[in-house]
Amino acid sequence: MTLLILGLLLWVVAHLFKRLAPELRGAMGEKGKGLAALGIMAGLILMILGYRMSGTHDLYALPPYLRHVNNTLMVIAVGLFALGHSKSRLRAKMRHPMLTSVVVWGVAHLLVNSDAASLVLFGGMTLWALAEMALINRAEPAPERYQGGSLAGDMRLVVISLVVFGAIAGVHIWLGYNPFPG
Repeated sequence: MTLLILGLLLWVVAHLFKRLAPELRGAMGEKGKGLAALGIMAGLILMILGYRMSGTHDLYALPPYLRHVNNTLMVIAVGLFALGHSKSRLRAKMRHPMLTSVVVWGVAHLLVNSDAASLVLFGGMTLWALAEMALINRAEPAPERYQGGSLAGDMRLVVISLVVFGAIAGVHIWLGYNPFPG
């Protein structure tokens, strides 16, 4: 669990660095971007290793139907994540689609995982995304809206989201975590 917590802290610090210490981050120039990227990547690796190594047990029981809710929320989370870089008309309607995706992802996983490592990982990532949104909104109260988007962009977003969800489900099955009730 130590690696998981260390990875989560590194992820959070690396992401929040430019929001919490903008002068210091700005003085670092391009090197600061590289350092942040390195911290984020190291945090991600530590979180994955720490989560996979944790031998925790379920802390409480969850009803089986929540797997359906999880899968539905995961399709939405993948769509929101893709929305941030899409040419969909929906992109102009939402300020933080990628961070909202992390919140939906975290909540979805908390609905089907009741072990301590999952509470740390998914709860921690959810709290980070909410904090990041609050800090961005405070620093930049009036964002520039995305201009553009098309029906074709909407369709691509749906198709790509479903394909990516399928790939994610496939990786979960390969790792031994079948997301589909059987």
